[in-house]
Amino acid sequence: MPRRPLALVLAALAATTLAACASSGRGQSSSSTSSSAVSGATSSTAPATTLAALAHPQTSQGHLRASSDPSVLPGPVLIADRDNNRLIVVDPEGRVVWQFPRGPQDLPGGVTFKVPDDAFFSPDGKEIIATEEDDFVISVVDIASHRIVYRYGTPGVHGSGPNQLWNPDDALLLPDGYIINADIKNCRLMLIAPGSHQPARIYGTTTNACRHDPPAHFGSPNGAFPMANGHYLVTEINGSWVDEMGVDGTIYGSWHTPGVSYPSDSNEVSPGVYVTVDYSSPGQLETFDGQGRLIWRYQPRPGDGVPDHPSLALPLPNGDFLMNDDRNHRVVVVDPRTNTVVWQYGVTGQPGAGDGYLDNPDGVDLAPPYSLMIRHARTVGQPTG
Repeated sequence: MPRRPLALVLAALAATTLAACASSGRGQSSSSTSSSAVSGATSSTAPATTLAALAHPQTSQGHLRASSDPSVLPGPVLIADRDNNRLIVVDPEGRVVWQFPRGPQDLPGGVTFKVPDDAFFSPDGKEIIATEEDDFVISVVDIASHRIVYRYGTPGVHGSGPNQLWNPDDALLLPDGYIINADIKNCRLMLIAPGSHQPARIYGTTTNACRHDPPAHFGSPNGAFPMANGHYLVTEINGSWVDEMGVDGTIYGSWHTPGVSYPSDSNEVSPGVYVTVDYSSPGQLETFDGQGRLIWRYQPRPGDGVPDHPSLALPLPNGDFLMNDDRNHRVVVVDPRTNTVVWQYGVTGQPGAGDGYLDNPDGVDLAPPYSLMIRHARTVGQPTG
């Protein structure tokens, strides 16, 4: 597809944000209006301000691997740069256009932001929800104000009671303001009501003895991603399972990810086609069907590097896959037709914090209007219907 200038991408984001706010009948996302603020932070109400926060003028050159093609991306990419303790948005040319935190000014009063594991835009495009897995918290960040406006969990303290988590993963903000997330070492999935600090619903059994027997038990679930039919695709690490689950907890089917020892963040490419990665070394990227049959498996070309503990791959509009290759310290786009890396931010095997470098990137999302939850906003299963 032709490359879209950043200004056009941001204009599309503005239109999408305004439409989302109009359709929901509110000017603020429900997570901000009803959540407890952290350290007195307040959430922005102006979509234009949010867009301005993503549109810092860029005069420097980009920092991409040689031969990268910016046109394969429809717009900027959100990266959870785990071991740099930051979220960044990188445009297709490899320039950082937004970052959280920018410095101590974004974390007032001793607030921390550590080891972000995954991050996704909210359905209205104004906030980012991040799971800080090894710090046992979920944080919602307002894009425009660079402030954490809601947090679930106690930083540095794991548990299973109210306002406690044990390795949360892939939290998603739903259009009605609820949060759905996997709570890996508590062997459960959770729904959290807007502003609440206790679960509204628990899927599975809260225990530390994880096993596959849904819906009563889940084997270390590490993600629940929306499907086009309103259900969720749940990934269970133990036994390499995926489950199709309704928001009411009904299980519509379970099947294995083919040839994968540690499935991570499986999600739907199209009805009946799914993508997963193998969080192993060497890692894998593959697509499969609803019977667990392999459709395609990435075969790296010489010079492209072998994946090392990749943890998420998302389909792109052009048929490519956006993947964070965690321990190779890079985010890549893979073309399944040619088995080649066609875009890369980060230097393979070299962690760092400077321009063009990442350190164990553990999550990605596309910027609106191509973000995961904007794409699924009209069909995603919600507890409020």
